[in-house]
Amino acid sequence: MKRWAFLLAVATGSMLWGVSAGSAGEHAYVGSKNCKKCHLQQHKSWSETKMAQAFELLKPGVAAEAKQKAGFDPGKDYTRDAQCLPCHTTGYGKPGGFVDIETTPDLAGIGCEECHGPGGTYTQEGYMTLKNKEYKKADLVAVGLVDTVSAKQCLHCHDKEKNPFAPAEPFDFEKMKEKDLHQRYPLKYKH
Repeated sequence: MKRWAFLLAVATGSMLWGVSAGSAGEHAYVGSKNCKKCHLQQHKSWSETKMAQAFELLKPGVAAEAKQKAGFDPGKDYTRDAQCLPCHTTGYGKPGGFVDIETTPDLAGIGCEECHGPGGTYTQEGYMTLKNKEYKKADLVAVGLVDTVSAKQCLHCHDKEKNPFAPAEPFDFEKMKEKDLHQRYPLKYKH
């Protein structure tokens, strides 16, 4: 859905939790604060990772040495640079995704939905909510939850072809998932 169509749908009330009514294939982003309601431990652990802080790297003066080494201007503000935003924000250019820091501050950084899929559908009433502890994971997967996180979610940014800061060696998903992601905690309820 184009941004203008998304905004029109919001303005006319034809949106339900950021997902356009009648477009089952599209799921909007709701932000990691929405996930925090039920997954407090995971959220706290995630908030301390480099992924959560990815947007900060776009600010002037931050990571100046690394920027200079990669041929970037360390004093420049990259927080509005369309080349950088897809890998430093959540859902940039997608329905309900990051627009800018003023409009969508909760989507700055790499949030839960970059790995687990946009929550605009699976966090609605009747699916995964504080009131519905009996939901089934298969039902959530059917409406957009990513069942198994894989290297696919990472490689759109962690690829030397697309990212001048990526290491020269190939991305090692198994090694990295243990290094810079949130801690895994057992779920309180069986789903």
